[in-house]
Amino acid sequence: MEKGKVVLAYSGGLDTSICIPLLRERYGFEEVTTVFVDVGQPAEDIRAAEKKGQKLADQHITIDARERFVSDFVFPSVKANASYEGYPVGTALARPVIAEEVVQVADRIGAEAIAHGCTGRGNDQLRFDFVIRSSGFRVIAPVREMNLTREWEIEYAREKNIPVAAVRGSPYSIDENCWNRSIEGGKLEDPAYHPPEEIYRWTASPDDAPGEADIVTIAFERGIPTEIDGSRMRGIDLVTEMNVRAGRSGVGRNDMIEDRILGLKAREVYEHPAATALITAHRDLEQLVLSRQELAFKRMVDDRWSELAYMGLVYEPLFWALSAFVDKTQERVTGSVDLRMHKGSVRPVGRSSPESLYAPDLVSFDSTCIDQATAEGFSRYFGLQAQILRQKKKTGR
Repeated sequence: MEKGKVVLAYSGGLDTSICIPLLRERYGFEEVTTVFVDVGQPAEDIRAAEKKGQKLADQHITIDARERFVSDFVFPSVKANASYEGYPVGTALARPVIAEEVVQVADRIGAEAIAHGCTGRGNDQLRFDFVIRSSGFRVIAPVREMNLTREWEIEYAREKNIPVAAVRGSPYSIDENCWNRSIEGGKLEDPAYHPPEEIYRWTASPDDAPGEADIVTIAFERGIPTEIDGSRMRGIDLVTEMNVRAGRSGVGRNDMIEDRILGLKAREVYEHPAATALITAHRDLEQLVLSRQELAFKRMVDDRWSELAYMGLVYEPLFWALSAFVDKTQERVTGSVDLRMHKGSVRPVGRSSPESLYAPDLVSFDSTCIDQATAEGFSRYFGLQAQILRQKKKTGR
């Protein structure tokens, strides 16, 4: 049996709530501290978690990490155009922030271990474990280690008078931060089931979105979004505003079969209006200011960066190296993009930048700056080896 203090990464849900008495009864810890890290969850969820944590644990701490989440993880993901299997990386970005904040508390109070409520089926166990173990702490995961079922957890919560919202047949499991909202479970576990409109909170149905398009101008400085329609905002406020603007137009939904890290396929439904709009604008601005070679190589870097971020491997040396490359390319990604958002679609309709590589005096049909005849020499040698091979095949030699 353990002795001393343990810190629990706490969400206020069923899994983490039943962990509190289990850490005392089954593991023998004398003091349990719960830590709720605010990365943009609903205010009512935060209040409920605080109330339960204060009631059940020896000590409860709530940490506002929203601005850090946006500056250290969300905006770097914009610079890397981060997406995993077709949707903006979101839930995964929040896990390292939560784990790091919990580690800081554990360091401060002298805890022997850090606990979480992750199951053995999903991705979050790996993301939390990686950060916790990398920081020198032992991981305690009661739900995974005891192989608990949802039914057992509900019964145990009732025995311990733990107030939890979960009931048998609860339809969906929802995770939310300021960048992403994920919905899974219930009937959604059938890949053929059509998601009901009631599961969405951030996005209007494209069918019901306003008939008039919303034109919004996003300004970037060194790859980071800084303004909406000329109004400069701090990171969390800009993300919040874009969630409202893009969501109102029905922008930012994904319904997909996703490959989890463990190899399991899972049906996931996501809402990410701000992420969709901002990454669309950012990618378009890059097309204006980065060279062809930079863009081609960066697409490969972005894909690898996104995969590592999805896995939560934020201390992987390759992740640091890729981030350094991304940051270097962003030195010139300054300018603005006009987006047209309408009934679920978002597309750039205009862009400008002092770093633009677009040369209208050269590319215009009316340009006299280029002597077109000089292009013939280039054309003669363009694809020369393929020309030679083609001729050999035609002549049979």
